[in-house]
Order: sequence, then structure tokens, then C-alpha cells
Amino acid sequence: MMDIINAISSFVWGPPTLILIVGTGLYLTFRLGFLQFRTLPYALKLAFRPTRQDKKSKGDISHYEALTTAMAATIGTGNIVGVATAVVLGGPGAVFWMWISALFGMATKYSEAILAVKYRVEDSKGQMSGGPMYYLEKGLNAKWLGVLFAIFGSIAAFGIGNMVQSNSVSDALQTSFNIPTWLTGIVLTVLVGIVILGGIKSIGRVTAFFVPIMALLYIIGGLIIMIMNLDLLPSAISLIFTDAFTGSAIGGGILGTVIRYGVARGVFSNEAGLGSAPIAAAAAKTDYPGRQALVSMTQVFIDTIIVCSITGITIVMADMYQGGLEGTELTAASFSYFLGDVGGYIVTIGIILFAFSTLVGWSYYGEKCFSYLFSDKAIPYYRFVFVIAVMYGAMEKLDIVWGISDIMNALMAVPNLIGLLGLSGVVAYETKKFLKVAKQEKTQEKAESRT
Repeated sequence: MMDIINAISSFVWGPPTLILIVGTGLYLTFRLGFLQFRTLPYALKLAFRPTRQDKKSKGDISHYEALTTAMAATIGTGNIVGVATAVVLGGPGAVFWMWISALFGMATKYSEAILAVKYRVEDSKGQMSGGPMYYLEKGLNAKWLGVLFAIFGSIAAFGIGNMVQSNSVSDALQTSFNIPTWLTGIVLTVLVGIVILGGIKSIGRVTAFFVPIMALLYIIGGLIIMIMNLDLLPSAISLIFTDAFTGSAIGGGILGTVIRYGVARGVFSNEAGLGSAPIAAAAAKTDYPGRQALVSMTQVFIDTIIVCSITGITIVMADMYQGGLEGTELTAASFSYFLGDVGGYIVTIGIILFAFSTLVGWSYYGEKCFSYLFSDKAIPYYRFVFVIAVMYGAMEKLDIVWGISDIMNALMAVPNLIGLLGLSGVVAYETKKFLKVAKQEKTQEKAESRT
């Protein structure tokens, strides 16, 4: 059974899908005039500083809460396990290609969010619902694609967004602290249930507090390693860049393998193109789709350019990636190489916090996909089953779940990318409109500061 699932996963994540994902990012980058590079400082300012427009705009949560909800879902095991896998299978150069996929993926993430806000709707409870299923139906007039996306998304949430995460936590706690998996399952089930039963406002409040703390703890740990070992940093960076174009650090020097694993794991980490994050963006209080889209764009930068780089550079500096270790073990061993037992604890705690945040974020994605298929009255049933699945995931081996999750994620991406390409003209129009407003606001702020 696993052989069949792995074969399907390899096919759906093969060159055609990766080319479609990267190609869409490239196309949108050129169509938007390299927007992600020109506006990144302004986008970061929007993300972390409330604006006056937030209070008077429609939506359920703030720009910042929408960003942290999306980051909760993306800053997960991919930042630790995924990066380690990329380096083992693709060599140090895979880290470079993760960066490249992220830089172009920022344009993809921006476009997803702008369409999610533009085509969002209010449900029967007055809350916002949006995402690929809505812009495929309302913008592209292709409801069948929206239905397909919602089916794939609601199923994927139980895998990569649920059981895989609870399983990672239970394994980490059992290995490091000998805590029984059933006990971890009970605690996780209760905690996740408390958070998600309160809906997006509860999720937004929790992630706004929780995500910065967990990300900073991991980032600070990595920065300490780099500062304490500055002599190793230049050679590690140099190896990442040279290997990116030679593939010499892996058997046979296969450059295509380096690019494949770098791009694939980069997408797995930041989810640019999958269509998941715009579901959270649609809930944001915002007056223009472009304003929230810029905020959403910063998620890719933080997730891959910052957090994944911490993992990748540390692994390359430790130079243990050819020793037979993989995934969490490799990352933990690399951190421990420099920091002793403390390094291992940083990675273990990172896995626990990252996985829990992913559980919370993906629960919202899944329920919105499910409500699109069956109306918002079905959400309580979905939440109940989602919480039960947390317990199951913590206690069972999940090789099949991993494989099916990979397949569902790839299948989510296809209709979403079709929507982005088909509606790229709408993205360009909304971008031009908002940038004009932003320019006027900047001029007004300067005038007010002089008086």
C-alpha cells in the first residue's frame, strides 16, 4: 500500500507541479513589477503596526492576527524536518533553492491573499469566509474547481495539519522526556479543543501571543550558534551558494536533485501556491485587498528566509548531514553539536510548539473548506472530528497518513494556481489601486508630521 502511495506522491510532486508552482511565482513577480522586493519594508510595517483602517474595516481579526494565524499553520515541522530532509537528499545547495522559491513565492502569496479578500463573503453568523474556493467560483466562474480545492483542503487538514503534527509532538516528548504517547494525546486534544471551539477570534488571539514567542525562541537559539561560531559561517554560506549550481555535495553531483528538493521543501514549509494561507487572510479587517495582501506576503519571508535559514545554516555548519541522520534527529544533533544538551532541547521544544501551532492554524483552514462544501452549520461537526483525530495521531504510526497528506497538498495547489493565473489581471488591477492609495497616505502622514 505504501509503495502505491509513495509512487502517487512522487508523481504529483514531480517536475510538472513544481514547475507550475515556481512558474506561477515568476509570472506574477514580473506582472507585478517585482512588488515583493519594492514593498517589503512597507509590508513589514503594516504587519506589525496597527493602522487606523483596521478599526473601521470589515473583518473578524486584525492584520497581525491574520498573519500569525497563517504563520501558525506554516511555521511547523517543515522548518525543522523539511529543511533537514532537503539538505540530506539535495545537499547544502538545496537551502539556496529554498530561498529562491520563497522570494518568488512571496508574489504568489500576495496574489492569493488579494483575491481571498476581494472575493470573500459573510456567512450566516456574520463572519468572513474566503480563499481559493471562493475566488475560483466568483472570480473565475469555475465552481467545480472550488469544490475540488475544498475537498482536498478539508482532507489535507486531517493529515499534515493534524495527525502528523500530534504524532511529531508525542514522538518528541516520548524520546526526550519518556512521556507516554497517550498522555500527550489527551493534553493536546484538550488544548486544541479549547482554542478551536472558540472560532477564528479565539485562534487569532492565541496565535498573536503564541507565534512570536515560539519563533523567537528558535531564531535566538540559531543566532547564538552563529555568533559563537562566526569562523564557520562564511564557509557554510559559501558552500550553500556553490553547491546550489554544482550539486557536488551529493552522490553524482546531480544539480536537478538539488533544485528539486530545495524548491519542494521550500513550498512545503511556506505553502506559497497551496492556497491555504489566503483562507486566514480573508478573515482580516482591511479596507483594501492589497493592504492585507502585503501583510500576508511577509509570512513567506519570515517562514523561509528567516526561520528555515536558521535550520539550514546550522545543519551545514555542523557538517553532519552525510552521517546517516535525517529529519528531526539531524537538526537536533546539529544544534547539540554546538550547544550540548541545550541544543537538543531547543529543537524538541521547537517541534512541540511548531506542531501545536500548525494544529490550530490548519483547523481553521479545514473547517472553512468543509463549510464551503456543506454550509457553516457543519463546522461544529468538523471541529469535533478534528479534535478526536488529534488523539489518534498522537498514538499511532502514520506512514500512510504522511503519504496521503503529501498527495492532498499537491492536489490543492493545482486548482489554486489555475485561479491565480486566470485572475492575474484582477491582482494587477487591485495592486495598482492600492499602491496609489498607499502613496497618498504616505504623503498625508508626512504632512501631518510637519504640523
